[in-house]
Amino acid sequence: MSSEPGRIDPERSEQRDLAVGDTIVRYTATDRTNHWIVAIAFVLAALSGLSMFHPALFWLSNLFGGGSWTRILHPFIALVMVIAFASWAARVGSDNRMTATDWRWLARWRDVVGNHEERLPEVGRYNGGQKVLFALLIVCLAGLLLSGCVIWRAYFAAYFPIPIIRAAALVHAVCAFALVTLIIVHIYAGIWVKGSVRAMTRGTVTSGWAWKHHRAWFREVTGAARSRPGAD
Repeated sequence: MSSEPGRIDPERSEQRDLAVGDTIVRYTATDRTNHWIVAIAFVLAALSGLSMFHPALFWLSNLFGGGSWTRILHPFIALVMVIAFASWAARVGSDNRMTATDWRWLARWRDVVGNHEERLPEVGRYNGGQKVLFALLIVCLAGLLLSGCVIWRAYFAAYFPIPIIRAAALVHAVCAFALVTLIIVHIYAGIWVKGSVRAMTRGTVTSGWAWKHHRAWFREVTGAARSRPGAD
């Protein structure tokens, strides 16, 4: 590795699927495709759900061919979102387990907000905030899936009493509101941390970005590259 922090010496890095020149692969094409399927499905599910939430928003149903088609398509779009997210979660779940370092990172939230990352503990592929967001997304999606099945008139609603259906509708609305809020936070954070959007569009980040924001992950990735036979 180069003596200059934040750069990878190309002559000493032969694991081309991890590090190429001054960039590091953060997300594969499969990862990015999965992410954008979830993102697109979320937008469609949110718009169709909002059209049924309040009469003032019913005009949004025109995007889906009218009220009847909106009611038909909404749960299926939501299922696509949940299945795609579950596939993503299965791949990155191990990277999102909370550690003592993550709790220390969260405790320094003032430095996080103040962008004083030099004062924060080194984090791996995901920081404590991202891991908390990941856990909350799982809770919200699980709540939406279970409550959605209860109020899905075409298939399951007939098996539940009216009070349960009403309670499920309330849970569905609360989880949907929480999910939309979390996604707004996710988008804001992605824009706020310069270079993060590139990770989900091109799949790579600069080694300087990795060194600054996810230094433990940077050490792991570049260390793996150097440890391969013939890498030196």
